[in-house]
Amino acid sequence: MARKQHLVRSHAHEEDIPGTVNVQAVEGDDAYYGQALFPVPAEDPNDPLQWSRAKKITILVIMCGYSFLGNSALLGPGPYLTLWSEVFDISPGDASTLISYPNLAYGFSSLLLVPLYLKFGRRPVMLGSMLAFIAGLIGSACANNFAALMAWRVISSFGAGICEALPVQLVSDIFFLHERGKHIGYYTFGMCFAAVATIPAAYMLPTKYSWRLFFYVMLAFAIALFILAFLFVEETCYDREAHRSHNTSPERSDEIASNGSEKPDEDTVERTTSIPKRKSFLMTLRLWGYVDPEVNIFTLMWRSFTYFLVPQVLWVVTSFGTIIGLGALAFNFVFPIKITAPPYNWPESSSGVQSLGSLLGFLLALPFTSTSDRLAAYLTRRNHGIREAEMRLGVMLPAMIIGPAGLVVYGLTAQFNLHWIGYFFGSGLSSFGGYFYYCFTLAYAVDSYNSNTSEMLIAINVGKQAVSFGLGFGVLDWVLERGYGVIIAGVFGAVFLANNLALILFMFRGKQIRRFMSTSWLAKLHGRANGHESHTL
Repeated sequence: MARKQHLVRSHAHEEDIPGTVNVQAVEGDDAYYGQALFPVPAEDPNDPLQWSRAKKITILVIMCGYSFLGNSALLGPGPYLTLWSEVFDISPGDASTLISYPNLAYGFSSLLLVPLYLKFGRRPVMLGSMLAFIAGLIGSACANNFAALMAWRVISSFGAGICEALPVQLVSDIFFLHERGKHIGYYTFGMCFAAVATIPAAYMLPTKYSWRLFFYVMLAFAIALFILAFLFVEETCYDREAHRSHNTSPERSDEIASNGSEKPDEDTVERTTSIPKRKSFLMTLRLWGYVDPEVNIFTLMWRSFTYFLVPQVLWVVTSFGTIIGLGALAFNFVFPIKITAPPYNWPESSSGVQSLGSLLGFLLALPFTSTSDRLAAYLTRRNHGIREAEMRLGVMLPAMIIGPAGLVVYGLTAQFNLHWIGYFFGSGLSSFGGYFYYCFTLAYAVDSYNSNTSEMLIAINVGKQAVSFGLGFGVLDWVLERGYGVIIAGVFGAVFLANNLALILFMFRGKQIRRFMSTSWLAKLHGRANGHESHTL
C-alpha cells in the first residue's frame, strides 16, 4: 500500500501592508523554526507548494540550466568582437552590437512571453521559448554575414529571455517565503556562472569551425535541456482560491449546517473536504488544457510599466542594469582588446579568461546565498512572528562597497596597464558584490509585492535590459575617447556606488514606502484590474 503524502498546513497570512506577513504558528501548522509557512498551500497534492522536495529541486536545476545557457549564448561571444569586425568589415563598436542588440531583445521578450504564460500556462510558453532559442542557435551557427548573424542572435535571445522571468516565477510558485532568497540565489548563480562561457568561446577560435563551434556546442546543450524540461517541468500555475472555494461551496456549507453547527470546527471541515488525487506522470506531460479567460494580454503589457513607479522594483531595475551594463558588458568588451595588445600581447585564444575573475567572485559569494533567509528568520522570531520584507537586506551591507571598489581596480588597471592580475581582482570584487544585489534586491521585491509577481517581472526584465543596453551600447567608444580610468573607475564606479547606497534607504524606510504604495492610486489600479478591491501594492 502506497504511503499517503503528508499535506502541509498553515495559518500564516499577509497583513494590511503587502510584504508584512504574520507567520505565528498555531497548533497543527507545519513550521520552519517555529514560523508558519507562507503562502498557505491548498490541501491538494497538485498544489506546487505540496510537491516533493526532489521534484522542486529538479525543476529549479533545469531552470538554472536554462538561465545559464541563455546568458552564455548572449555574452559568451565577447572574445569574437575583434574577429567579427575583421570578417564582416565593420568597426569594433559595430561588432559589439551583436551583443548589445540581442541583450535588448533578451529583456524585452518578457513583455510578450510573460503575459502569454499567464494566459496559457508556464509549461507551453517555456517549451516554445526553448524552441525559438534552439532555432536561433542553428541560424547563428550558419550565418554568413553581419545582418544574418544579428537577426538569428536576436531570435535566440528573444526566446531565451523568458529565463530571466520564469525561474523567479517558478520559485514563487513552488517554494515558501522562508526559502525564496536561497532559491532565487541559486537561479542567480546559474545566470552569473554564464560568465565562464567566454573561456571555451575563446579557445574555440583556433578550431576548424572557429566561432561557429560555440553555437553548435550551445545547440547540443539546448536540445538536451529541452528534453529534460519536457519530461520534468510540470505546469506550476495553480489557483488556490478556486480550490478553497470548491471545498467551501454552498452545497458543502448546507451539509455542514445540517449537522447542527453554525460554524464547523476544523475536524468537521477536514471530513467534508475532498482531496483530489495526484496527477499521473503522463498527465503532467500535457501541453494544453490551461487557459485563463480573465487574463488580458494587452492589459498586462501596459500595466506592467506602472511598476516602474514602485521604488523597490525600480531599485531592482537599476541594480541589475548597472551591474550588467557597467560590469559584465564592460569586462567582456574591454578585456579582449586590452589583453591582446601591448604590453600584454596575449593570444586571442586566451582573451576570454578574464571571466575567471568574475567566476571566482561568484563562487566566493555562493556560500552566502542563504544568509538573507537566515537573517530574516532570526529577526522574525525577535519580532514575535511578524516578518517584514526588509529583514533580509542587512546581509548586503559589505557588498555595498565591495562591488564599486572592483570597478575602480579594473578601470585603473586598464588605464595604466598595470599587472594583468588587476583585471581578475577587479572583476572578482565587482562580481562578489554584484551577486548580493542580484539575489537579494530581487527577493526583496518579490517579498514586498507577491500578489502580482508576473507583472513586476515584466517591468524588471524590460527595465534592466534597457538600462544595461544604454550603458553598454557605447562603452567602447566612451573608454577609447575618455580613457578607462575616467569611464570605468570614475563614472561607472560612482554610478554603481550611488545605486548601492539606496540599500540604506530601504533598510530604514522600506516599510513606510510599502505602506504609502498600498494606499496609492497605483494599488487601486491593480486591485480593480485584478477583479477585487484589495490592494496588491
